[in-house]
Amino acid sequence: MTKNVNKRNLTSVIRKPRVTEKANIKAETQNVYTFEINKEFSKRDVREAVEQIYKVVPIKINITNLPAKNVVSRGKKGVQSGVKKAVVFLKKGDKIEFI
Repeated sequence: MTKNVNKRNLTSVIRKPRVTEKANIKAETQNVYTFEINKEFSKRDVREAVEQIYKVVPIKINITNLPAKNVVSRGKKGVQSGVKKAVVFLKKGDKIEFI
């Protein structure tokens, strides 16, 4: 079930842009942007947040849950937390600038 999203909590939908080598290449060549989002929000919420924050209309949105991973660093075991990411597709002329 989606939460009712209004202007004051739109910043809680999108945590941050996911800046990786693969995400940067897709943004430059295919006009596809990747964001980390909070786990309780859906595609509809992400669409509203992108429209109001970045002033562009997404064509398509894909959402993926990345699971937590067990890691070993300097001989100590730990857990790298999982994240929910949204892949936002824009039409050709649109662009999102990250400052």
